[in-house]
Amino acid sequence: MSNLPFGFSNSDDDQDPDKNRSGGEPTGPGGVPFGFNPEGFDPAQLGQMLTQFGQMLSGMGSAMGPGGSSGPVNYDVAKKLALQQLGTVAPVSSGTAAAVTDAAHLAELWLDGSTTLPAGATRTVAWTAAEWLDNTLDTWKRLCDPVAEQVSGMWVSGLPEEARQMAGPMLGMLGQMGGLAFGSQLGQALGQLSSEVLTSTDIGLPLGPNGVAALLPAAIEKFSEGLEQPDREILVFLAAREAAHQRLFVHVPWLRQRLLATVEDYARGIKMDFSAIEEAAQGIDPSALTDPSKLEELLQQGTFEPQTTPEQKQALERLETLLALIEGWVETVVAAALGERLPGVAALSETLRRRRATGGPAEQTFATLVGLELRPRKVREASQLWRQLTEAAGMDGRDGVWAHPDLLPDSTDLDNPAAFVDRVVGGGSSTFDDPIAQLEATEAREREEREGPGGAGSPEK
Repeated sequence: MSNLPFGFSNSDDDQDPDKNRSGGEPTGPGGVPFGFNPEGFDPAQLGQMLTQFGQMLSGMGSAMGPGGSSGPVNYDVAKKLALQQLGTVAPVSSGTAAAVTDAAHLAELWLDGSTTLPAGATRTVAWTAAEWLDNTLDTWKRLCDPVAEQVSGMWVSGLPEEARQMAGPMLGMLGQMGGLAFGSQLGQALGQLSSEVLTSTDIGLPLGPNGVAALLPAAIEKFSEGLEQPDREILVFLAAREAAHQRLFVHVPWLRQRLLATVEDYARGIKMDFSAIEEAAQGIDPSALTDPSKLEELLQQGTFEPQTTPEQKQALERLETLLALIEGWVETVVAAALGERLPGVAALSETLRRRRATGGPAEQTFATLVGLELRPRKVREASQLWRQLTEAAGMDGRDGVWAHPDLLPDSTDLDNPAAFVDRVVGGGSSTFDDPIAQLEATEAREREEREGPGGAGSPEK
């Protein structure tokens, strides 16, 4: 699987956009710059290219079958390609489904003693890879659309005014082309991911329906091969992780939206270097664009390279930190619940860490979507922070930190967990013995500020 976000690699800030150029302005047939430079702009050339794009899109649409998909990503194409990659999928047997339900029930009982958050899943199901795809596609749309919309908009905003007026409604073809290309890349990514994920929250995000815990027995069976632990213990361990995630996502209502909003923040920071597009277009015969395979080949070369902006870096840091905190909390809670009951919990946790660190499905999917790679060091430090906080403040103090996003540790706290723990238990300069009380005080202060003259805030003007 490609490590480029939708085929768009994160270029280095210091990268020279003129490298590999062989002098002169890159041009297409007839010497017309593909960057639509107003100087020397040929309207007839643009019309010819858009006509060819229309022919190409017509051919690709008929090849994909009836129906279509509007928007920045063609999800019809994505789903069809993912299902084609999966091939024939055997249904989950009744015996396997019952085993999953029993494992989840046992895991929930044990988790009750290791966290103050009550059970979040209203039901537990056993999914096939195809069912995972069906039940998570809506969330993937929320994750993918912001990035694709921002990139697709640059196709139009990068054109000079003369080119936009000439193209008119035909610019919609460019959007369709981008939607097909994005859908193709997403379909390949989801096809692989759906055959590898172990649970609905395996990549740290609440991908499935709210309150539904899901395990994928076929992938779990492959994961269990070669491990020393009994299959039954592995199933209970993974069920406990899924149940712990569900407790967090269901009973921390702001968490789901915060994760998805951070991806949107990243998308808004995308900037495009159109000189790279000009460079890649040099010498390309427009007639080749009627061949979908040629278009796919062009896109897979990393032709369109968004620049990494400060806003993106900040959004990625927030997302990485939040995902690390979620994973670290789940590790801590599951270890406390199962540690004395299942001797292999520590080894299984380490196996999952290595799976992620060596480019497992979570790593590759985030790299494909937003260029994010989770660093195992952050997950380890998050786990250490939650363990230290549990020892110092107990379960109530640890879980109370999730009451409000402002109470959560930030990336600097992951590097120095002891300082954060000191603040929580009252040993630091900015103390809060009771996270809930701190939250109530913050909300009261904000309410007074909003009330203005009627409250204890600003005086009347």
